[in-house]
Amino acid sequence: MRVRTHRTVSPWLFLLPGLAITLAFNLYPFLSTAYKAFTDARTLTAGSWVGLENFRQLLSDELFWVALRNSLLYVALVVPFTVLLPLLLALLVEQRIPGVAFFRSAFYTPVVASVVVVGLIWSWMLDDRGLVNSLLVTLGADRVNFLGDQWLLLFSAMALTVWKGLGYYMIIYLAALGNVPRELHEAAAVDGAGPVRRFVSVTVPAVRSTMVLVGALSSVAAFKVFSEVYLLAGPDGGPAGADTTLVMLVQRVGTGLGGRVGYASAISLVIFAIALALMLLVLRADRKEDAP
Repeated sequence: MRVRTHRTVSPWLFLLPGLAITLAFNLYPFLSTAYKAFTDARTLTAGSWVGLENFRQLLSDELFWVALRNSLLYVALVVPFTVLLPLLLALLVEQRIPGVAFFRSAFYTPVVASVVVVGLIWSWMLDDRGLVNSLLVTLGADRVNFLGDQWLLLFSAMALTVWKGLGYYMIIYLAALGNVPRELHEAAAVDGAGPVRRFVSVTVPAVRSTMVLVGALSSVAAFKVFSEVYLLAGPDGGPAGADTTLVMLVQRVGTGLGGRVGYASAISLVIFAIALALMLLVLRADRKEDAP
C-alpha cells in the first residue's frame, strides 16, 4: 500500500514547483484580467461590476480602432518576411564553407541583444541627423523624416522587428533543414532541377511544418508588438498617436495613478482572442494542406 501511494504522489511532487509557478504567474493573472475586464477598476480602487460596458466603449474608441489597424497591419506585413527570409538565410549558412560559423554568429547577434539597446540604435540611425539621412545627403538625396511620418515610422518599426527576429527563426530552420535527406536534392538534381526548382519542390515541402510553426510564433509576436514601436515612436505612439498598437494602448490607459485597469483589461482580452484566432487560422490552413 505504501509503495502504491508513493508511486501516485511522487510524480506530483516533481510537478508541483512548475505547477505553482504556472498558477501564480500565468493562470491567476489571466483570470484576474478576465474578471477586471467586466469592472470599472482603477489603479487604486477595486471597482464594481459593469458587465459589457468596457467593450461597448471600445467600439466607440477611435484610438482603439487605430491601434487594432496598426497591429493587424503589423501581422500582415511582418509575418511573410519572418517566414521566408530566415529560411533563405538558413540555406545560405547551412553551406559548408570556410568562415560560415562567423556568419551564423553574426546573424544571431541581434537576437541576444537587448531590444531597448537595438531600438535606441535604430532611432539614432533614422533620426533627421542620423547615419541614414547623413548618407542620403552625401549621395545628393533629401533627408527622409523616418520618425516623424506616420507610415514611415511604422514601416521602420516593422523592419526592426524582422531584422531582430531573423537569427532566431534561422536557428529553427537550420534544425529542420538538418533532417531533410540529401538524397532528395541529389535525385532532383539528376532529374535536371535547378536550385530554385529544388527549393520549391524539395526544401519547402520538407520544412512546411516548421514554416507553419514560425508563422504561428511570428503572428502572435507581431500582433503583440510593443517595444519596437514604443522606442521609435515614443510613449505617445508617433504623431497624434497614429502609430499606437494594442499593447501600447493597454500600457497607456492602464498605468499611472488614474489608470483605467478595467478598460485596459478589456483590451487585453481582445488581444488574447485575436492572437488565439491567428494561431488557429494558421493551424487550420496547415491541416487543409495536409488533407488529401
